Amino acid sequence: MIRVIGSIQAIGFATYKEWAAYRSHMAVSLLVGPVYFLVQFFIWRAVFEGTDTLNGFTLEQMLSYFGIAAVINYLTFDFADWNLQMLVRTGKFITFALRPMPHWLFALAQKLGHRSLGFMIEFVPIFLIFLFVFGVKLWPAAPMWAVISIALSFLMNFMVNYCVGLTAFWLVRAEGVRRVFLLLKDISAGLFVPLTFFPEWTQKVLFFLPFQFITYVPTRVFIGEYELAGYSIGIPALVALQVGATALMAVLMLLLYHAAMRRFTGVGV
Repeated sequence: MIRVIGSIQAIGFATYKEWAAYRSHMAVSLLVGPVYFLVQFFIWRAVFEGTDTLNGFTLEQMLSYFGIAAVINYLTFDFADWNLQMLVRTGKFITFALRPMPHWLFALAQKLGHRSLGFMIEFVPIFLIFLFVFGVKLWPAAPMWAVISIALSFLMNFMVNYCVGLTAFWLVRAEGVRRVFLLLKDISAGLFVPLTFFPEWTQKVLFFLPFQFITYVPTRVFIGEYELAGYSIGIPALVALQVGATALMAVLMLLLYHAAMRRFTGVGV
């Protein structure tokens, strides 16, 4: 266990140093994040014209939702799907198949290093911009539960994306599938609009999918209240539900990973 932790730290630090050389790529987020929020501001201000509340949200609450969701996204951002499919497509994955450490753990260590750098270059500046320029309330209602929920969201986003990347072992060209799936994932996670704005039957479906635990749930935990498909759940119980969903996703990812490895070695590697 100590050797595994040491390996994760070494991989994470190496990834940190590698991306630090290209930190200007991350700095672009300092423009993208605020511009995206301004677009949301103008859209929702027009939508709320003539009404005080919409689906239980005031304009201020709606803007807080998008501000909090954007900030959380900087902490949980992931590209494991793209990276894995690139390795499979170019044949470079074989170098990882021969290593004692499973690739999913290597990829997770890379994400830890990447987001550690992103925390300083992306998260902190955007947090301050949203807090002092846009006036978004960015102090969680229950800090401890918010930290736990965001950490679980970090893992859930990684595992969902990694499962998408694993489709490259069965599909010759998985790029189209990846893009469609990730778009549906973002919609189902509540990234573009709170899930309570969907029809009731859609909410009932989304409630049982893992995607809400990527954006919608940590954002609602941050706010301090949760409602979806007619269910109002307390924050401790909601985080417990998130723990269970993350554990189930981990089992699914490992099963899919082992199936992919059997297929990989079964074609001559």
